[in-house]
Amino acid sequence: MPSPAAQTDNERAQRGSSLIITLVAATFFMENLDGTIIATALPQMAHSFNVHPAEMSLGITAYLLTLAVFIPISGWAADRFGLRTVFGSAIAVFTAASVLCATTSTLPAFAAARVLQGIGGAMMVPVGRLAVLRATPKNDLMRAIAIITWPGLVAPVIGPPLGGFITTYSSWRWIFYLNVPLGIIGFLLTLRFIDNVRADAKRRFDLVGFALCGIACTTLLYAMELIGRNETSWRYAGVLVIVGVGASVASWWHLRRAAHPVVDLSALKVRTFAVAMGGGSLFRIAISAAPFLLPLMFQVGFGLNAFESGLLTLAVFAGNLSMKLITTPVMRRFGFRPVLIVNGVIAALSLAVMSLLTASTPTFVIVAVLFASGLSRSLQFTALNTLSFADVPKSQMSAASALSSTLFQMTMGVGVAVGAIALRFAEWLHGHDAQSIATEDFSVAFLIVGLVGLIGVVDLFSLKRDAGALVSGHKGKV
Repeated sequence: MPSPAAQTDNERAQRGSSLIITLVAATFFMENLDGTIIATALPQMAHSFNVHPAEMSLGITAYLLTLAVFIPISGWAADRFGLRTVFGSAIAVFTAASVLCATTSTLPAFAAARVLQGIGGAMMVPVGRLAVLRATPKNDLMRAIAIITWPGLVAPVIGPPLGGFITTYSSWRWIFYLNVPLGIIGFLLTLRFIDNVRADAKRRFDLVGFALCGIACTTLLYAMELIGRNETSWRYAGVLVIVGVGASVASWWHLRRAAHPVVDLSALKVRTFAVAMGGGSLFRIAISAAPFLLPLMFQVGFGLNAFESGLLTLAVFAGNLSMKLITTPVMRRFGFRPVLIVNGVIAALSLAVMSLLTASTPTFVIVAVLFASGLSRSLQFTALNTLSFADVPKSQMSAASALSSTLFQMTMGVGVAVGAIALRFAEWLHGHDAQSIATEDFSVAFLIVGLVGLIGVVDLFSLKRDAGALVSGHKGKV
């Protein structure tokens, strides 16, 4: 039986871990919300900048590309300068950039501020996750991951209606001012509760790897965005794809041979991590396309306004939140492998079922479909994110966190691009254009996206029956 002093130390450590988890979850929410809330504000912002609304995509693309490019160096930065230093600095940069975004008066200035904001976000997410992983024992990892996963599920859902509300009843600038009090509180709490842990302060920065990864991410994401547009220079997009694929191959070759790579691939030798990054990435691509397609279908296909379509998506949020209450018991009862396989199929089917929705579908049916999708989406996200680190040694947590965050951000961007490409393919299939897009185009797009998610389930069959049992608490037969 532990002594009273030992119990006190354990309780203090648990409280400290809970505070870190809550702090990181709050900053994750701020970052995730910022990436989705501006969608419904783009017309008003375009009016303020005196540009065409379509040109406002630059602000979104600049942010996503910056995240994809700079996330890979987060692991090196945390090891070199310490968790507290990097995480606190990231919050400060993100908050300051939010103020700049709110005060800009031209599109180029706004895009520049979004790049700065992306740099802060790129450091904030993986380093925050690393702080949680290092402060949380394995037997409490499921709860911790469930908490910090929640913002990534909730923010994309409540972002559009919240952005629509702020834009309608106030000014789009308040979308960015909202980050200021959250950022200040997060910065102060970081200084108080997060230790400045350094894993390898002498590790050299891999400039070649950083450049190759940056070129690969930027060219491939931008090429996919171009392909998803209605008017595309196919030659230009093709050149970008060739450059991106070449840079990707060169990156893989370099990262596997470099003494201190900017992205350490060694964690991929852990089977559970590799599966979560492989088949799990296909699921994330599929599920990330839904927040892009749903508002368009509701507004363009069903004739709803932005605020009404945003309110409908709250059904997904309700499903996300409801599943959080039973995720841990479900994982403990069945284990990772069966849950991921069965729920993965359900999640893919829920996307495919959205292809059956029309403007005449009763609202309660639409809400039920979205709620069911939210349930399966939440469970799969939490299970995959937890499985990612279930068997990763502490010494590889930094590398695994950076690689996971890089792939996660890439899949989020790719998911939107895949949704756009699927929609464009459907338009071509039906002989439509941007002016004559119809509900049946969205039906085909959702079927394609659902198929992508279903393909991702195949990789999950390679998991062992007892995969991640230490974390899930499942004690079934091996």
